[in-house]
Amino acid sequence: MTELEQLAVLGAGFGAGILTSTVGVASLLSFPVLVALGIPPVVANASNTVGLIPAGLSGSFGYREELREHPGVTRVVLVCCALGAVGGAILLLALPAAAFEAAVPWLILLACGLVGAQPWISRWLARHRDLGDGPRHALSPATTGFALLTGVYGGYFGAGSGVMMVAVLALGTDLDLRVVNGLKTLAVMAGNIVAGAIFVAVADLDWHAIALLAAGSVGGGYLGARIGRRLPSSVFRAGVVVAGLVAAALMLR
Repeated sequence: MTELEQLAVLGAGFGAGILTSTVGVASLLSFPVLVALGIPPVVANASNTVGLIPAGLSGSFGYREELREHPGVTRVVLVCCALGAVGGAILLLALPAAAFEAAVPWLILLACGLVGAQPWISRWLARHRDLGDGPRHALSPATTGFALLTGVYGGYFGAGSGVMMVAVLALGTDLDLRVVNGLKTLAVMAGNIVAGAIFVAVADLDWHAIALLAAGSVGGGYLGARIGRRLPSSVFRAGVVVAGLVAAALMLR
């Protein structure tokens, strides 16, 4: 890589780190940069996953107070996404890219619609729920299942997985969106660590690109958490929807 190309990857890592801890579409910034530099798509995808692990770690550290508020939910999300990512990483290595390219943009659009409509859907659910049940501060079996599937997708490709996790948690629980954002960041981290470990063992990687992404993303992840903790719920929700729409549009081109 030239010096300019190295700066581009470093900057992409920093920007992707911020996106990891805010709207959750980090790969859609960093992955295209790696491909544009001539790295084969499968190698770029695996290298991108490994390179963004520091962003998830620093972002989750930035959300440590939110993650302590509901430790039971935090543990379930962590386990679901870690287990799901194992299956997703295996699918990525075993199946051709065409197996998921057609469906992914529509899944992201569905998640965007659910995130955008979440206030109205939550109010409707509240009216039809037993008033004695109280706020939903634990994951139901259905929500746990969808979290597991999101973990599979995160290990398989990952682009937009943060948007999907926000949709799952925002609709399946009554947790504050500030906490949901922290859980989403933790979910992305878990998926990247598990999938990244598998990629290190069996996949071709570009370690130069990984080092540059990691160096940029660790600061970006922590800065993104500082930003995400202060975002009003409406602004965060709008940012997730816009980011998801952009992601889907780019993938449908």
